[in-house]
Amino acid sequence: MGDPRKQRKKYDTPGHPWQAERITREAILLKEYGLKNKKELWKMGSILQRFKAQTKEIIKKNDSQAEKEQQQMLNKLTKMGLVESGIKLENILDLNVEDLLQRRLQTLVFKKGLSKTMKQARQFIVHGHIFVGDKKVTVPSYIVLNSEEHNITFKATSALSNENHPERKQKEAKPVEVKSDAEDLDEEFKEKIKEVPKKEEKEE
Repeated sequence: MGDPRKQRKKYDTPGHPWQAERITREAILLKEYGLKNKKELWKMGSILQRFKAQTKEIIKKNDSQAEKEQQQMLNKLTKMGLVESGIKLENILDLNVEDLLQRRLQTLVFKKGLSKTMKQARQFIVHGHIFVGDKKVTVPSYIVLNSEEHNITFKATSALSNENHPERKQKEAKPVEVKSDAEDLDEEFKEKIKEVPKKEEKEE
């Protein structure tokens, strides 16, 4: 049974530590989804791999129990927002880690406009400002169910529940002066005209 005081690892690490393509992809996902470290990414990957392994086992079976397990799997992933209702079981194998990352609380807080950045969304969650329905959730990696998605709000007593709070106001973008190609050509032409008299003076 093992030592009950020692928790088992909840994720699988990559089989090979030095793969340039994988490392580059992981770095992009870490930045895009505001993850703290690669462990959070590996945990999401391990959850997805378990779903796929269960799906493959169900596909191999052809009895009445398999039909029951198939429906349970589809219902579970539909509630999690990973698949749409009415799809085939084989479609689960097409899921990727980005699909699961999209269902994290941190991602949805940012997508709902409750924060200006992914990192800020993480900060709000960890500091206890975010509620899912009537419960406070302080775990950024919490997988939000479809039924819970519309109930993500700020804590009623939190100062951040006020839309005019400085941390919620979006900064106004400064107007950028864009020059057309024609304007650039005019500038070059004017510079060349200035140089002409100087050359003539030297020849005299």
